Amino acid sequence: MGPQPSANRALFEGVACALGAGLLWGLVFVVPLMLPDYPPAMLSFGRYLGFGVIALLLAWTDLTRLQGLQRQDWRVAGELALVGNIVYYLFLSAAIQLAGAPLPTTLIGTLPIVIAIVSNFGAEALPWRRLLPSLAAIASGIALVNRHEMEQLSGGRSAHDYLLGAVFALAAVAAWTWYPVRNSRWLRQRPALASGTWAIAQGLATLPLAVLGMAAAGLYLQGTGGFDYPLGPQPVRYVGLMLTLGLCASWLGTLFWNRASKLLPTALAGQLIVFETLAAFAYAFIWRGTLPGVLALAGILLLIGGVILGVRAFRAGC
Repeated sequence: MGPQPSANRALFEGVACALGAGLLWGLVFVVPLMLPDYPPAMLSFGRYLGFGVIALLLAWTDLTRLQGLQRQDWRVAGELALVGNIVYYLFLSAAIQLAGAPLPTTLIGTLPIVIAIVSNFGAEALPWRRLLPSLAAIASGIALVNRHEMEQLSGGRSAHDYLLGAVFALAAVAAWTWYPVRNSRWLRQRPALASGTWAIAQGLATLPLAVLGMAAAGLYLQGTGGFDYPLGPQPVRYVGLMLTLGLCASWLGTLFWNRASKLLPTALAGQLIVFETLAAFAYAFIWRGTLPGVLALAGILLLIGGVILGVRAFRAGC
């Protein structure tokens, strides 16, 4: 094994990997808007069916290391696949379709705060006085962007839909608070586990769950009618977007995040999920064909400032 990277190099590489993951994960917030006629279950299971198929193809290139995984590794991969993939995106897709992109994106945007706080109770905890400035900046940025985005909400949606969408978004927050903490702790217990191998393992663990979910969704949708199962009214777009999410947001995003999780303290990595929030807002503005207003820009600057403060706080502790 070669020499370990210096603390500063590990910090830089970890932040870069977290940025890459965030840019890719931001795509999941616009795809439900591009496929408004597709039920959330079809978006969730379709995306992870694509992830599983891609992982199956990639498995042949990493067969030796995959065969070296222990039974406990596969059990954890299954847990992460169920909660962090299927359950999370099922709730998120439902929230976006019920309430539009801004409200769920804003609630999901609290993940950097929630994960940083939860993970900072672990063994690698940073003194709260050093962690709080970055959390305060991120929270302020989320509040400003939230105010701007709430002004953009369409009046065509009912209060019931907004409320139910918020509940689903909070459930997604809970699922994805658990996922990175569990994933990071497991990777630290298994330092020899390669990030790419672990991403493929999670994809393979996701595949049977996605197949079962897709089959169950088919039985339900065929019983209720109103949806042309399995490919819907835009089959080419649906298949293309599901494969794109499976390759980019799921496999490549997971690979980047696994690497970031191995290089960074969990409390810092949690804060860097703000990159996903920033990417989601950017893609939403592009989809709407609008420019961010003054409040949104101020919020974005605070989010970026919070990331910088967080990195500096952890760098000082290296």
